[in-house]
Amino acid sequence: MDYFWDVTIKPRFVLSKNKIKLIRSLESKKNRTSTGLFIAEGEKMIFDLLKSDIGISEIFCTKNLEQSVLKAKASCNLEVVTKDEISKISFLKTPSELVAICKIPELALDWNKLKKELVLVLDEIQDPGNLGTIIRLADWFGIRTIICSENSADLFNPKVIQSTMGGFARVNVHYMNLEILLEQAAEVNIPIYGTFLDGENIFQTELGENGFVIMGNEGNGISSKLTSKISKRLTIPSCPSNQLTSESLNVAVATSIICAEFRRRIV
Repeated sequence: MDYFWDVTIKPRFVLSKNKIKLIRSLESKKNRTSTGLFIAEGEKMIFDLLKSDIGISEIFCTKNLEQSVLKAKASCNLEVVTKDEISKISFLKTPSELVAICKIPELALDWNKLKKELVLVLDEIQDPGNLGTIIRLADWFGIRTIICSENSADLFNPKVIQSTMGGFARVNVHYMNLEILLEQAAEVNIPIYGTFLDGENIFQTELGENGFVIMGNEGNGISSKLTSKISKRLTIPSCPSNQLTSESLNVAVATSIICAEFRRRIV
């Protein structure tokens, strides 16, 4: 069968303690950073990654999925293991039959592209589930760049990876000092939108096709050090406006509404 050429199949054996230790260690950001590796799990996730630019160094699967992985022409080592072995290296409550060790990509900001794009800027988003959901939303709405503050949740946390549903392979996520980022954005006349309770009604105000949209921390909103750099303050109004409602929206829910409104204007 001609699709065997680019996959190295290791002999079937019990996973070594060192390999299990390595994989389990990747739950820690420190170890992900030092090794340049992270873990992805699940059939859909990994088969999507095999079609992307994300590098995969090793795949572990049960016998049931061996032929499917081979047909996908994965350019990496493949180990066929048992379900019990999968459970030892999985970070999921209900382990799938497919786990991959992946390489953390090296990305650089391209300001020529940023000037023409709608970009999400995340200020101290702490919850892994929120970050993963926002990346998934960005993927849905064709937003290809997210820039996070340096102390936001880590993209390669297993919980974040899983909640992106594979979206992280199509959305470039960067981490940097947001004060410096917004200063650079202002220098090249990129509109900077921020979300506030007292901003302009997003459904009634003028919006551009491009710009940076800042979403703030789950509990504290946008940092005070960034507010002076925002050129337009937006809000999602409650409905009806004179009725008592929840104090605020979950940041991922708010992001979905804002992205939908920006995209609605250009459809």
